[in-house]
Amino acid sequence: MGRGGGLMRSGGLLLLPVLALWRREMTRFLRQRNRIIGALATPLVFWLLIGSGLGESFAAPGVEGGFMRYFFPGTVVLILLFTAIFSTVSIIEDRRDGFLQGVLVAPVSRAAIVLGKCLGGMTLAALQAAIFCLAAPWVGLPFDGVVVLRLLAALLLGGLALTAMGFIIAWPLESTQGFHVLMNLVLIPLWLLSGAFFPARAGAWTEWAVALNPVAYVTAAVRRSFYGDGADLGLVPSYGVAMTVTAVFAVAMFLLALRAVRRGGPGSR
Repeated sequence: MGRGGGLMRSGGLLLLPVLALWRREMTRFLRQRNRIIGALATPLVFWLLIGSGLGESFAAPGVEGGFMRYFFPGTVVLILLFTAIFSTVSIIEDRRDGFLQGVLVAPVSRAAIVLGKCLGGMTLAALQAAIFCLAAPWVGLPFDGVVVLRLLAALLLGGLALTAMGFIIAWPLESTQGFHVLMNLVLIPLWLLSGAFFPARAGAWTEWAVALNPVAYVTAAVRRSFYGDGADLGLVPSYGVAMTVTAVFAVAMFLLALRAVRRGGPGSR
């Protein structure tokens, strides 16, 4: 009983701060309508303008219907990426407001801090990307029960990985301006070389660039969610391979984020 009670208390000490930080992220996001509009409107404008401009002139392996249909999974990933990464700007804001220092000196596990922040960003990213996915039938993409389940798994796992990556970048920074500059420098190339905007070509340098880009496997998981493993999509890996690599990526990013918090830095001052 004593050992079981200790385990329950340890679980409670981890679960309660995780839920508190997750709820704080939800509340903050819902109160900032500009974040909601920006995270959805920017990728939507990209999809409509670029997709309409290229139209039927674009061709990709196994994809019919022009660029609008090909670009749809890429836009889903763009929403996921932007929302997940920019949700971690709250780390810098919490440090400036003194909230983060209060959490760090409290008897709270460092793992709970990282997990609460990452789960908050994951939930926001997956929710907004899922809302956009409701437009899939409009471009002729399937949206049955199997597609929905595969999409949800891909969005949640990808959102967790990307939020943890944003956590690592945001933790040592002290200004939101520096965060935005660094994000634009890192995010756009990662997204462009993920197969979201154009497919990798066999024998070209893009084949290796996409293969080594972890965001490419998030994009592959989303694309395969719609098309299935039976479709010939060129160099796009199968759903299982994409999800496995994304899971490894998520675990690696979480462990690096946890290491950053335990080592201290600006967030500990």
